[in-house]
Amino acid sequence: MKRSAILSAVLLLLLTGLASGQSDGELVSASLQKSLASASPDAAQVIWVYFRDKGDAEERLAQGRDRLSSRALGRRSRRGGVLPLVGFEDIPPLPDYVEAVRLRVERVRHVSRWLNAMSVEADGSQIAELAGLPFVRRLDVVRRYRRGRMEPSVATLRSSSLGEKLSHLAIDYGSSFGQLEQINVPAVHDSGLHGEGVVIAVFDTGFKNLRHEAFSHLDILARWDFVNGDGSVANGRDLGDGSHGSMVLSVLGGYAEGELVGPAFAATFLLAKTEDTESETPVEEDNWAAAAEWAEALGADVVSSSLGYLGFDLPFTGYSFQDMDGETAVTTIAAQMAAERGVVVLVSAGNAGFHPEQNTLGAPADGKLVLSIGAVDSFGLRADFSSVGRTADGRIKPDVMAQGVLVKGVDPATRDQYVLANGTSFSCPLAAGVAALVLQANPDWSVARVRSAMRLTAERTVKPNRLMGWGIINALKAVGP
Repeated sequence: MKRSAILSAVLLLLLTGLASGQSDGELVSASLQKSLASASPDAAQVIWVYFRDKGDAEERLAQGRDRLSSRALGRRSRRGGVLPLVGFEDIPPLPDYVEAVRLRVERVRHVSRWLNAMSVEADGSQIAELAGLPFVRRLDVVRRYRRGRMEPSVATLRSSSLGEKLSHLAIDYGSSFGQLEQINVPAVHDSGLHGEGVVIAVFDTGFKNLRHEAFSHLDILARWDFVNGDGSVANGRDLGDGSHGSMVLSVLGGYAEGELVGPAFAATFLLAKTEDTESETPVEEDNWAAAAEWAEALGADVVSSSLGYLGFDLPFTGYSFQDMDGETAVTTIAAQMAAERGVVVLVSAGNAGFHPEQNTLGAPADGKLVLSIGAVDSFGLRADFSSVGRTADGRIKPDVMAQGVLVKGVDPATRDQYVLANGTSFSCPLAAGVAALVLQANPDWSVARVRSAMRLTAERTVKPNRLMGWGIINALKAVGP
């Protein structure tokens, strides 16, 4: 037997023994044990380290409050539901625990207040050492997702003459009129609502070329790259290409009269890079969860995440359709926690298409308070790539639909050109813009009430189903009188 195989077996026996000795649950998850068994002992694993406690919670509540902006506290007060204004989840992990782990791993990726955990990179021997720490509650793998099906290709739009320019409208939408008219956004704009005062966080691949003419008006509150750990979300020396993020942002908040107008172009934006497009496993859940905590603390009202993924590329560990139950995936848990604190979270349902016997959703679209968004074409017919429900626990998903076929957005390689793109990646920002308009008109509405307003005013509200949920959004009705 090779030395590496012997070491792997010894480490696995050690970790299995530590796990079996736990009286309060599994210390080393089955997924991590499997991953360790299939890898050499010196191979780096990306894992979660969950802690048992946060020390004296009452004494440390002030530390949690200090990390929240006044805007976040105000939003929680208005829309946070039954949770305390500042609670246990807001307290950061104990510094002694964080430092002890840091000294024993290759790299710390993220530290999570909400999960009381750290995501780290560590080899087999380091993991065994972590498993022996008395304050460690559980070790598990960080799941990694891939696209269930690649989004259809982008087509160049060479002229804005495709769109109808209606003279009676206050805004010239150019050929973006159709994607907004289908969900009744121009009527809301005519009433004076454009997203003013609403903060929208966009989680995506990064944001290439924010010098495009459609972004010249953009109000950006903050930006952070959770893949590379820096304040630049544009392309550069870092990993990842931000073309997809730029297109998504333009559909949501772009503004260039006669060419492209987003539903919430006057909102304020938080830009988070959470995806490494150069990896075959492009979305790692710890980046998304870290972005959710960051955005919530800064006062986000809405999260728009065009990352609908399912499955994994070997040897990485992911989730299956059975895990789409609203409480298993880490991103789903993070989305739920954000929603419980008053943030309306909208996520692409995914592009995995139809399956007659199971859902094709990608986390966190299975979230119980999340609005998952499917795609239709310009005629209102479901796009064949749009993912379907129900969730594993029987809830209807997607929630609502918007155009995801031939949606107009910026061409990130230019300063003044546009493209047509397909995918639930582009129906999601349209729906997120509507959520922002609803909140602008009704700033005290809870997440549940916003979700109900968008569902119960959509066109299939009488008979929602696993293909189209409650149907195509009607922004004017959702906003209310």
